[in-house]
Amino acid sequence: MLVTWGEKISSKDRFGFNNDYIGFIKGKNRSEGYLWVNHEYVHPLFFSSKTAEKKTLSDIKKEMYNVGGSFFKIKLKRGNWQIDLSADENKRVSALDKIPFDDQIIIQGSNTTVGTLANCSGHITPWNTVLTCEENYDMFYGERDRKNGKIVYPSYTLGWEKHFPFPPEHYGWVVEIDPFTNKKRKLISLGRCAHECAHLKELDDGRLVVYTGDDIDNGCIYKFVSKYPKDLTTGKLYVASLEQKKWIPVDYDQHKILQENFESQLEVLTYLREASKLIGGTELDRPEDIDIDPLEQGVYIALTNNYLKNNFHGSILKIVENGNKHDSENFEFEYLVSGGEETGFSCPDNLIFDKVGNLWFTSDISGSRLNKPPFEKFGNNGLFVLIRNGENAGRIIQVASAPVEAEFTGPCFSPDWKTLFLSVQHPGEKSISLRNTSSKWPKEKGGPKPAVISISGKLLKDIMT
Repeated sequence: MLVTWGEKISSKDRFGFNNDYIGFIKGKNRSEGYLWVNHEYVHPLFFSSKTAEKKTLSDIKKEMYNVGGSFFKIKLKRGNWQIDLSADENKRVSALDKIPFDDQIIIQGSNTTVGTLANCSGHITPWNTVLTCEENYDMFYGERDRKNGKIVYPSYTLGWEKHFPFPPEHYGWVVEIDPFTNKKRKLISLGRCAHECAHLKELDDGRLVVYTGDDIDNGCIYKFVSKYPKDLTTGKLYVASLEQKKWIPVDYDQHKILQENFESQLEVLTYLREASKLIGGTELDRPEDIDIDPLEQGVYIALTNNYLKNNFHGSILKIVENGNKHDSENFEFEYLVSGGEETGFSCPDNLIFDKVGNLWFTSDISGSRLNKPPFEKFGNNGLFVLIRNGENAGRIIQVASAPVEAEFTGPCFSPDWKTLFLSVQHPGEKSISLRNTSSKWPKEKGGPKPAVISISGKLLKDIMT
């Protein structure tokens, strides 16, 4: 156990709620480093226990503080990683911080937003900044109906708009944060949608490719190719068409249908989901995490499920760029493996490769459906590994089982490959009351709490040998 919700990470800051993505930044030696951890959303039961209508300004500010991200230094002591509470770098980023759009671009009357939220997966850049992805922003500030301009809220909303009526267009972006200087910006070039992830690949000439997915039923996958080295503001954004086996530029100037429905490229990027489908982007089954095979350079995408298409168990999609060039506009693809009873897993979510090319992934069966048809044979969510080499090649092994109603997220290896850091998100999320919780993990007293754990030892060594 590394850290749980509410524990101190510095003299003034505490670890946020529902931790997700974990990114490791190297320290001065092998015995130290830094972790960035995303915080996706809050469960009001564990804060004020009030409905959205009854929350006070103070209640909402407390919730706003508990999303965003945590950054802290860790040290290896007697074989275990521990937080260095004295490190000056330790800090929180939340839904209360002011964050500008890059290049001072103005959206809905302002070039600055208040906060980052719905922080799902992400990436550490080669220059040690964090890309943190704003996913289900609509539960915080709704989504605008472009036909009439009204903001529509989902069935589950937190009620923040009562005290903070911020426009939904200020959220749903990929945010770049320098955790050492605390400099932040929202990246317009990657477009706005329910970003599950942003996986970055640096090309030989220094230009960048960023893959990202829109985590909704019938969402699309995208890639951004920068024009200049180490630049995340200028370049082309593409949407994948599996039917055509090509990446279609999401470019206002290249598509008449976009010119007929939008006023500018900025508006196209702001309402990326709508624009992409107009130009032929393939609607997929909740594209979630994306990672690149270090051995063969294939692009792997977790497609979690799609109840609209009666796809309950999901699959993992593999894209091979032409010539293995990640800036190519053409590709081949195959479905690597599908969830179901034959493969022993359902609803793949986060992905990560280890040093020998094994594919580790977590599952995300929703709490309301866990251990119910058609998921009853899978038990709780888990951590799995697909073996790539040797006599066990193709075998899928379950490594760990999550607590009741929880999911594992954000798997992250230490640089020496001896430790796997893992988030345990929303244990006991279907609890009726604080007196009647469905889980008590990680301790018998105090109710369920999200946490970051570390896994190390012979198991990891054996799998990667």
